Amino acid sequence: MRRPVHAILGTVLLASVVLIQGGCTKRETRDILYIAMGAEPPELNSTKATDTESGMVLGHVMEGLTRINAAGMQVPGVAESWKLTDQGAVFTLRPDARWSDGRPVTANDFVFAWRTAVDPKTASEYAFILFPIKNAEAIVQGRLPPTQLGVAARDDRTLAVTFEKPCGYFLALTSFQTYFPIREDFYTAQQGRYGSDKENLLYNGPFKLTQWIHGAALRFEKNEQYWDQARVKLKRIEVPYITADDSARFNLFKDRKIDLLGLSKNSLDDAVREGFRLKKFAEGSVWFLEYNFISGRLTRNKNLRKAIQLSFDAEEFANKVVGIPGTVPGISLIPGWMQGKSAPFRSEYPVTAVGRDIEKARAYMAAFMKEEGLGKAPSLVWLTGESPLAAREAEYFQNLLKTVLGIELKIDKQIFKQRLAKMMAGEFDIVSAGWGPDYADPMTFADLFASWNENNRGKWKNASYDALIRKAQATTKAAVRMDSMAAAERILLDEQPILPTYERSVIYTHSDRVSGIIRRSVGADPDLSEASARE
Repeated sequence: MRRPVHAILGTVLLASVVLIQGGCTKRETRDILYIAMGAEPPELNSTKATDTESGMVLGHVMEGLTRINAAGMQVPGVAESWKLTDQGAVFTLRPDARWSDGRPVTANDFVFAWRTAVDPKTASEYAFILFPIKNAEAIVQGRLPPTQLGVAARDDRTLAVTFEKPCGYFLALTSFQTYFPIREDFYTAQQGRYGSDKENLLYNGPFKLTQWIHGAALRFEKNEQYWDQARVKLKRIEVPYITADDSARFNLFKDRKIDLLGLSKNSLDDAVREGFRLKKFAEGSVWFLEYNFISGRLTRNKNLRKAIQLSFDAEEFANKVVGIPGTVPGISLIPGWMQGKSAPFRSEYPVTAVGRDIEKARAYMAAFMKEEGLGKAPSLVWLTGESPLAAREAEYFQNLLKTVLGIELKIDKQIFKQRLAKMMAGEFDIVSAGWGPDYADPMTFADLFASWNENNRGKWKNASYDALIRKAQATTKAAVRMDSMAAAERILLDEQPILPTYERSVIYTHSDRVSGIIRRSVGADPDLSEASARE
């Protein structure tokens, strides 16, 4: 996907191994991998899913026209070959692609899925990612019916796509979850419950979901109908624990009940003392504060946003609050690793970091209060999650803004699913959020704050920004694309609808009995489709 990255959140509910193993007291290990998840996947309907937990699950049980391999390259998935031009694309589907019930995956399954995603009745937050296809945006806006989408099944194995405008990154989109196929007869039979439980899904990926105890546990089993099943070594992936508690996950790994552990600031020192073999992974996500621009919100005032920006020290935050080695202080929306024309985007279009300046911050605060007619600093609602990092972050900003600007932050702490719902509904003044790349192009970050993007939770709108994004989307010329996105980014940094905080790095470890775990910035992470596990 990658998907919007929200914090590692979730309900602190633990399911015992005895429950998962059906009463067996000895845990099976051969060809079985055990992991813990930070939260239950909120949405497994691929036309609606937006978050990392759902994306990780969907990435293991579904497959698009292409997939991303261990080297991070786009390779054939359901499509065995394709031809792309400035006008469109034609994909030839492999004859051995099958659904988990044994029926073929056909071109019509993609046509139905994509039409469903852009149908206004679906209300997909990710419909925008289909906008390179002819008429997609007009359909989302209700000006055309879904049948007018520029995609057609010439026959069962030939899928033809017509572009709205030339699109230099279309192929990269085809491994993303909104582009996954859905079989119409199965979808219709679910009567609105598609993706709500294991029996309400049909799978075409390397695994299938065979157990889902909501809020507690999941089980994946190898999909014997998958066309590339020889690549899949595991017979099962067990998720016997779902918890947002860092300490709980650490102890589960220490006690050999799970095989993979991501480390937080709180558990890093303990991992070193235990002698765990640690690995570092630059996750690729960018984290930021997002302000609400809905009418009546004080955060619409630019002077307030500038006051908060000049109160903040990104390097201090990355080192003291996040505290994970390799974490990069946030200075921009497009991260340092993303490729530009011929070098990293950040090196081709450098951004100057804005440092802390308390005197200027207080001057902007005074200007804000005068404009709003306030006699004292206001209270603002800070929406966040329930993870330890989310708590540290909220406390940091609560103290910082009170000390420097006199602002009272009211902390609204929510479980993962409810936090997503409140973000979508605009029930916040400031929300701590993040974004991971859905595909390997700067556009995956740049169009996030276009006015038509439903993941633009604060509803910031800027006509010049929108025009530059449109320009970048309408050409295959790398220089025009990158120059336009860089200019849009400069507008974003000047107007401050967000305050970048950090680029996340992950420290993790895994059991010695496990190999072949793939960590990546784009696509399902972790990718366990090529992992193996000894006894």
